[in-house]
Amino acid sequence: MHTKRTDPITERSAWTAADLAADPSWQYTMSADEVDELDRATRTALAEGLPAGQFSREQFPLPALGPRIAALADEVENGRGVAMLRGIPVQRYDTDAIRVLYWGFGVHAGIPISQNSKGQLIAEVSDKGNDYGDRNTRGFATNAELAPHVDTSDMTMLLCLRGARSGGESKVMSSTSVYNAILAEHPEYLDILYRGFHNDLRGEGPTGDINELTANRVPVYSYCDGRVSCSFNYRMIENAAEKSGVPLSAQERAALDFLREVSLREDLTLRFTMAPGDVQMVSNHSVFHSRTTFVDHDEPAQRRCLLRIWTNMREGRKLEPDFAARYNTGPRGGVAVGEGARYVF
Repeated sequence: MHTKRTDPITERSAWTAADLAADPSWQYTMSADEVDELDRATRTALAEGLPAGQFSREQFPLPALGPRIAALADEVENGRGVAMLRGIPVQRYDTDAIRVLYWGFGVHAGIPISQNSKGQLIAEVSDKGNDYGDRNTRGFATNAELAPHVDTSDMTMLLCLRGARSGGESKVMSSTSVYNAILAEHPEYLDILYRGFHNDLRGEGPTGDINELTANRVPVYSYCDGRVSCSFNYRMIENAAEKSGVPLSAQERAALDFLREVSLREDLTLRFTMAPGDVQMVSNHSVFHSRTTFVDHDEPAQRRCLLRIWTNMREGRKLEPDFAARYNTGPRGGVAVGEGARYVF
């Protein structure tokens, strides 16, 4: 039986859209000196032949900006659950250079992990022509609207290189505030959410089987060491039920549908459009993220593109074992490398 929190959460991660709009502390714009420092570190790494994905924060010194990045990561883990850094001059750099720069940024924020079966530590979030109606396709490689969800790492970071011709608006919602709403309005659903569900791994588990599910039920909400954490992707839960042949019960579906309904409430949803050079940082334990559908530019070189890093915190919160194991690769494990995925990425 999972330990359950039965009183409202009062951490700073329990916010409304109005709270976040009125509190600029989660946003930071780089100074000219910090931009120059990041540029120097990038050009030094390139001159030394250090490729993205293969060097440490010690090899990418950021004496002034490094502590700022660490402070933003702490805001994600222990504060609002979301942070934004603005002002990286992405237009200055070619593809290799921007990946080196972003990797250097990322290792100052935490420990990157694999996020797909290619083992990518930096992945492109762009429309690859996949059909989101195919349950084995992952949304980041489409132009579809994405429902509120979390990724399977402590934190997700997105660097905007180019925006879409229209659409692609980002949205964040406090999963902590959603928890408080469930506690207040339908507390009978909490036992179901704490018990959790098997999740569909879409061919990206260790076996490479397109029908592989998580070995354990993954709690949607988990209470461990005094903190509530959330793991929710409705599509992965629903697809797992279909693939297993064990349909969701009426009460399970009611609990999931109510959670989804609360997560879509406008008073809990902060909307914003990322500009080139923005880095969005979100906790996958206390914040849902999503986006609207988008229409891309005709020219390939101008199409919407974000670079994503899945990051674990160096001093992350303690997680309950079933909650921490979400890809059959061990606690806080990344996506297994293999050939089972059936989408273009």
